[in-house]
Amino acid sequence: MNDILQRVSSEKDFFKKILEKVPGFQGYVERSERRQADKLLRESIAESFDSLWGRISALQRQAISDGNIEMIDDLEAPALKLRQFIDRIRTASYGYAGFFDSIKVRTEELDEIYRYDYALLASEAEVGRAIDNVESSMGTDGLPAALRHLTQLAQDSLDAFEKRKEVIIQMVETQD
Repeated sequence: MNDILQRVSSEKDFFKKILEKVPGFQGYVERSERRQADKLLRESIAESFDSLWGRISALQRQAISDGNIEMIDDLEAPALKLRQFIDRIRTASYGYAGFFDSIKVRTEELDEIYRYDYALLASEAEVGRAIDNVESSMGTDGLPAALRHLTQLAQDSLDAFEKRKEVIIQMVETQD
């Protein structure tokens, strides 16, 4: 996984950064509102990444229009990874209330979840810049590298969400 999580982990006050990125997210710290806050966060992330996925789809349509059929396959890998990420974000059960009502959550564990939440939010801008790079690299020798980078960032997003899920599952298992 790239250095997104490491970079975020080295910074302090993840919660404040999340609040800055997601309007209406103040209830995140209230135990009774965690389920709704988790849903709000994931919907916000999914919507942001959905627009990025739309940009890749537009590039595929442009490639068809330009007669650049081989480009469609090259764009399919990052498009599929982003779609998979978006679908996982949208369909995962909203976990805070159910998990945290029955277990005692340590600050370190909650901080780790916040780090992953912020990493997911922060990766949106990075994926957007990678799509910009693909667009500007069209028709150049730099296109294959730009596509590999975009594909890796899409995979990193998937990995970060899976790690976040593992942290929550591990918290539940250690409380049993």
